[in-house]
Amino acid sequence: MNYAEILTRLGIGEADLAGGSLAVRTPIDGSEIAKVPELAPEKMADVIATSKAAFKKWRMVPAPRRGELVRLLGEELRAAKDDLGQLVTLEAGKIFQEGLGEVQEMIDICDFAVGLSRQLYGLTIASERPGHRMQETWHPIGPVGIISAFNFPVAVWSWNAALALVCGNPVIWKPSEKTPLTALACQKILEKAIARFGDDAPAGLSQVVIGGAALGEALVTSEDVPVISATGSTRMGRIVGPKVAERFGRSILELGGNNAMIVSPTADLEMAVRAIVFSAVGTAGQRCTTLRRLFVHDSVYDQLIPRLVKAYAGVPAGNPLEQGVLMGPLIDSDSFDRMQGSLAAAKETGATVHGGARQLEDKFPNGYYVTPAIVEMKSQEQVMKDETFAPILYVMRYSDLDDAIDMQNDVPQGLSSCIFSTDVRETEAFLSDAGSDCGIANVNIGPSGAEIGGAFGGEKETGGGRESGSDAWKAYMRRATNTINYSRELPLAQGIKFDID
Repeated sequence: MNYAEILTRLGIGEADLAGGSLAVRTPIDGSEIAKVPELAPEKMADVIATSKAAFKKWRMVPAPRRGELVRLLGEELRAAKDDLGQLVTLEAGKIFQEGLGEVQEMIDICDFAVGLSRQLYGLTIASERPGHRMQETWHPIGPVGIISAFNFPVAVWSWNAALALVCGNPVIWKPSEKTPLTALACQKILEKAIARFGDDAPAGLSQVVIGGAALGEALVTSEDVPVISATGSTRMGRIVGPKVAERFGRSILELGGNNAMIVSPTADLEMAVRAIVFSAVGTAGQRCTTLRRLFVHDSVYDQLIPRLVKAYAGVPAGNPLEQGVLMGPLIDSDSFDRMQGSLAAAKETGATVHGGARQLEDKFPNGYYVTPAIVEMKSQEQVMKDETFAPILYVMRYSDLDDAIDMQNDVPQGLSSCIFSTDVRETEAFLSDAGSDCGIANVNIGPSGAEIGGAFGGEKETGGGRESGSDAWKAYMRRATNTINYSRELPLAQGIKFDID
């Protein structure tokens, strides 16, 4: 495939890459596909000033009109779906079907946000004072900083940008240094939509900044960026969260996941196997919602695990752009090394490891392809509690559902979870106050592949943030409570008397 042709069709030309210093390598074979210019950290002040100026104009554009821009963005994404999906595969290494799915997720959130632009509802509140009325109103808040990770290089931006834009805010996007080309492509696609939208869109409504940690520091610490949405590791969140909180900013954190599935005695095992393989192997185990821990009831363990081991052995790995491939490479050698370190630590506990070795090294000497690993554990050791961003599935037996739920919850992360069962008492217990402590809790589907209609995010070390659907839009706006006195009197709340002669 001629990678340059994809970039050209997406609007990325030589001028966009001139003077580039950041090497972009495809995980498919490790080759360099471009060099991208980086922004000097001292230039971030100019970027933020431009965004502030854009905010003053954009906040005055009626919300339904702002929604029209996002509708046009959705149209442009539909037109560019195949090319952008291929670029996602090229840069992040996920299979082409997943690349297409990620772009479809962008289209879906645009559709959601267009409707939302006419539904930024407040409340009417009863007042205790006669002749008074109370209401709650929502207003644009200001520039929104978006920091995204390599594994979903475009969808996470769209979750934030689509909502931020209809809510009246400009956006500043710092993508992962591993996937800057997809960010440049999205900016070009949005610029096409803006050109069709017209003069209501101010300059600087959306800006992409590419660089390292110092650039992120300048964005995170700026008091002129009231909202920072950051997706990445828990380690990153421990840095970003306090810095934003120190200046009384608002952070939306989407951090680590260590997601589990419980397979009960009544589970449909055929469905469970399919869900397990997709959830644990998809994106080569590099989703925040990847299935990492599996708790299987004693009565079905010996039926399920051999079927899983057989299914894992048959997962076709290779160039993720090729049809029929279900698993592409890890993002880089560091990810491979972390995977091997976790498998070694598991073996030291007495675990039985199936798979996990490097493969296709002869064909892709600089690509890090692995066989997915199933690790049969005797107990939930520390290695299970630490998230490893790789296709490792830790498996354990259980005999009591309460114990399985306790083990599921006994990790620092709290993103996604699920149970496979046809017993309504078990499924309701799993979803109850005493059940899963995760932000996402599913029944008879895996933990991976969330739809945009629900709020996405998790608890504990996952950061507590929510993005995408439901009422996640409220994080991108400021709330005001208004009291209107339409009487000729001035009664005080709580019946207080304060008379002046």
